[in-house]
Amino acid sequence: MKLDFEYGEGTISANLPDNTDVFVPGVTVKDPPALAQDWDTLYAETLKSIQNPIGMPPLTKLATMGSKVVFIIPDIVKGGLQPTSHRKVAITACLEELYSVGVEKKDILMLISNGLHPRATVDEVHKILGDDLFYDFYPYGQVTSHDSEDWEHLVDLGYTAHGDHVIMNKYVYDADVAIMIGHCQGNPYGGYSGGYKHCTCGITHWKSIAAHHVPSVMHRVDFTPVSGTSEMRNKFDEQGMFMEEKMGKKFFCCDGVLDSASRQMAIFSGYAKEMQPASWKVADNRTYVPFAEKKYDCIVFGMPTNFHYGNGMGTNPIQMMQALSAQVIRHKRIMSDRCVFIVSTICDGYFHDERWPYLREIYTMFQKDYMNVLPDMNRYGEYFATNEEYIRKYRYCNAFHPFHGFSMMSCGHIAEMNTSAIYIVGAREPGIARGMGLKTRSTFEEALADAKRKYLPENPNILALPLTFKTGAVHLAMKGESYDGTNGHPGDSTMMQ
Repeated sequence: MKLDFEYGEGTISANLPDNTDVFVPGVTVKDPPALAQDWDTLYAETLKSIQNPIGMPPLTKLATMGSKVVFIIPDIVKGGLQPTSHRKVAITACLEELYSVGVEKKDILMLISNGLHPRATVDEVHKILGDDLFYDFYPYGQVTSHDSEDWEHLVDLGYTAHGDHVIMNKYVYDADVAIMIGHCQGNPYGGYSGGYKHCTCGITHWKSIAAHHVPSVMHRVDFTPVSGTSEMRNKFDEQGMFMEEKMGKKFFCCDGVLDSASRQMAIFSGYAKEMQPASWKVADNRTYVPFAEKKYDCIVFGMPTNFHYGNGMGTNPIQMMQALSAQVIRHKRIMSDRCVFIVSTICDGYFHDERWPYLREIYTMFQKDYMNVLPDMNRYGEYFATNEEYIRKYRYCNAFHPFHGFSMMSCGHIAEMNTSAIYIVGAREPGIARGMGLKTRSTFEEALADAKRKYLPENPNILALPLTFKTGAVHLAMKGESYDGTNGHPGDSTMMQ
């Protein structure tokens, strides 16, 4: 069986055994039907949701003339940029409701909730909002991007009952109405984006994010495979509700349940605590896919240079490890105990230093001073997170915040924890991959042959994922396996080994 896998800016071919199973999200198992994708249908469905929110009054009861309103809008990482994307439709519908009760345009702020991701460029803002919204607000200084190091526009709320330090955006804290436009889309971090994950990751500070994007949370048994009841998810919800308590108001959420092509399947609005479970129930039908009839000994996929977090992700070694681990987190339910990954990536030494200015230094440090596994690097988290030069590049040069690299490392170790071996195919600078503990071979065929000699049975069960980074990902499960959100570990606080 000949298959093409993602590689650099193109593809690379592999000859795999004829009994290899292939999975493409939205194709191998069809997504549940999306709503009709014309503007009028989507607008009507979104407006109906906004006018009938779950667990709180509608916007026309929350706002009035003189109200200050902040829209909290996801960055470009996910959600689609099509003319009928959820962001564009939902913001427009919310504006209609606000204007109907006398809210003035001058009192509205569009805030990109990038968190520790790069602050949005003008071009990205334009793509996110589209022409109409961009030209209505951007020229008048009414669009900005969250700056987690701008203490003039942050509020320290103190600590949750479990000791998490919560620091949030002051524009949101001061607003009369805070509207979160979210995406309920499968995510390896806590099950789904949207809801309280949106505010606790998008409009906070690295110290708040350090409460959940760290080994003590991400290496627990309830984190892999992904579920909606992990300690990370609990922390998202606790921090989000703590913000609401301190603000004296609830976030008004409008989340679109999205399919593999980021098309709206359903719209849910209202109070996140009550809205999230309803949206997840619909999203589960696409996200948790009971596909496998057997456990897989070997999973084969490719990694392009540019995906998810941006150009260079498929060649930057720390980001590569995060991407590998994300596949484990999503698909652990169908992996055998001996599972081997075989992955193509060009791995050519391109770190994209402008986007991740600190990762080359972190990678070099990892090669020295008793650094045997990625969690050994975690003690340097605060050192990097407070590096003034890296912070300046985050604030003014559209770079990732330096602490983001440590959330990537915490995730990155999960691939090593849950596989027998990982082979990188086609690396132009293979030493970079070997420096992360990965094996290197020239071809898929050589990698599979070596894995069969050392780790796999003669006739391994192989799963190919030829488009795993080009579509909205799913979480694969065994056929007949019912997803109860617990992974069989309800309340288990132990760490994975």
